[in-house]
Amino acid sequence: MSTGMPVKAGPAAGAAPSRDVRRSAQAAFAVFCVVAAVLVHTSDETSYPVIKACGAAGYAVAAVAVGIAARAGARRPLIALHLACVPAQFVVSFGDGVAPLAGMAASAVIVALMRPRFPPLKRRARRVWLSLHVGVSVGWLGLSAGMTTLAVAGATADGHAVRHGAYELMHVFDLAIVIPSVVMAIATGLVVSLGTQWGLLRHWWVLLKFVIALVIPVIAMIESGWIEELRTRTADPAGDPGGLGLALVLCMVLYAALLWVAVVLSVFKPGGKTRWAARGGRSPGPGR
Repeated sequence: MSTGMPVKAGPAAGAAPSRDVRRSAQAAFAVFCVVAAVLVHTSDETSYPVIKACGAAGYAVAAVAVGIAARAGARRPLIALHLACVPAQFVVSFGDGVAPLAGMAASAVIVALMRPRFPPLKRRARRVWLSLHVGVSVGWLGLSAGMTTLAVAGATADGHAVRHGAYELMHVFDLAIVIPSVVMAIATGLVVSLGTQWGLLRHWWVLLKFVIALVIPVIAMIESGWIEELRTRTADPAGDPGGLGLALVLCMVLYAALLWVAVVLSVFKPGGKTRWAARGGRSPGPGR
């Protein structure tokens, strides 16, 4: 029986966060950028001075940009800024690892809170971006196998030349190929997911791949530091990799295994849709 009294509807499942929550998140990130700029600038890192300087300057610029865009209510520029911050902070993590990795996670969470919706890519653009993503990802997978092989060679070689040379090659590959591959894979993956029917949060397999893409930089930061130490340790002909050499092998095996998990997720697409898929997302159609 109706009482004639108005009934106030409760929040729907998966309802978007309030504007105050999003504003607070932007303000917190701007403060984080200021703190991160100071931490990166004052860190003791000397191996990558250019990355360190660019990272400190980048955080200062990001703090100002986020503050201005949030004050103006410019939602799209804020989303674009945080999406760009994910791969950019991975590069900065090689100059100072702790703050950038925390910033990557913060940017990812803020993008999720803002619930971005993007127009679908045209067919030709979609094919171009998908080709770039697949090509870079396959190359990344091959690099992980090569790096694992070099780690095994460095840990098991009897001769000084092979032992030290393996870690020298790993260092060169890390800077010249692996870092650009990681950045390109994450960037192209974001474009492909957000510009197609799959989205970033609508399907579990896409969300899990994105989580893997955020976990791998943590592993990359650890293995990069270990490679640096092993290069120094094995520069002496009497130097021995010891337990650190074995730890690096296990780290590289985990690195490669996560990439293979991402491949399996891309092929089998398990898990169905997430609870965020119910709010106005595009659905894959037979013609797409």
